[in-house]
Amino acid sequence: MSLRSRIAGAVLALAVPFALAAVPAGAAPVPDSDPFVWTDLTPTYTATADYQYEPFAVTDGYARPPAGSCDKDTRNNKGGAGYHYVRTAGVGSLDPAEPAGLLYETDADGGRALAGVEWIVRAGTGTAAPALFGQPFQGPTTVPGVTGPVYTLRAWIWKDNPSGLFAQWNPTVTCP
Repeated sequence: MSLRSRIAGAVLALAVPFALAAVPAGAAPVPDSDPFVWTDLTPTYTATADYQYEPFAVTDGYARPPAGSCDKDTRNNKGGAGYHYVRTAGVGSLDPAEPAGLLYETDADGGRALAGVEWIVRAGTGTAAPALFGQPFQGPTTVPGVTGPVYTLRAWIWKDNPSGLFAQWNPTVTCP
C-alpha cells in the first residue's frame, strides 16, 4: 500500500470522530456513551486505520484465527463478534491506541472487513473488571487465542452496532 493511501487512511481516521461528534443526539444509536467518547476514540481510529487491510494487522503481530472460528452469541442470539485477531503483547493494555484484539467479519467478496476493536485484560482471582472510556469491561469470559479467563471491552468503531458502540455483540455481524 502506498504512502499516499496510508496518509489518506490516517486523515480519515482523524476526521471520522469529529464528524460523528457533530451528529445530533438520537441520530446514531449510541445509548451507552456520551458524544465526546468519539473524541476519546480518535487514537484508536488512528492506530487501527491501516488494519482495514487485514494483511497489515497480521504483519503487525495480530494472530489470524483458525478457519471456522467466527464468534457468535449462541446462548441469546444477540449477534456476533466475528473473527478475533489477537496480539498477545497487547493483552493487559488500557491504552486507547493499543487494543489487543481486532474484530473482523467476512465481507461480500469473502475477505475480511474490520468491524471493531477489543481491549483484553486477564481476570485473576479477586480482580475487579477495569473500565475504559467510562465503560466497564465484560466478563470474565474467554477469547480465542488467549489462555484463561479475561475481561473484554469491545468498541464497534468500524461498523455501526444498533445495540450500542460498546455492546458485547453486534446483531449485524454474522458468521458464515
